[in-house]
Amino acid sequence: MHVSEIIAGIFVAEVCPVCGLPKDLCVCEELEKQQSRIVVRLEMRRFRKPTTVLEGMDPKHIDLSQLASNMKRKFACGGTAKDGVILLQGDHRDEVKDYLEGQGFGADSIEVQ
Repeated sequence: MHVSEIIAGIFVAEVCPVCGLPKDLCVCEELEKQQSRIVVRLEMRRFRKPTTVLEGMDPKHIDLSQLASNMKRKFACGGTAKDGVILLQGDHRDEVKDYLEGQGFGADSIEVQ
């Protein structure tokens, strides 16, 4: 089911296909955040432009485009999310680590290079 439905006056909530719990009680996404191994590194692109690269997040469980959009807004920079990688223009390694910890990712699962 995609949307919560009302059947014969009974409220039926969306059910997570992974754990079988109602979506409002589902912890699959939080578990995925804690188990993922994220690498944050700096890469020099054309004309010696620094780019922050985030790798290791599973695009099936985490909405990378939404996460990239939120980070671009927070750090006032450009960037993109494609092929399971988030690219941010500029050197934002330390800020990205703090931001991801605030979003529920484990501090020990984030490696900054």
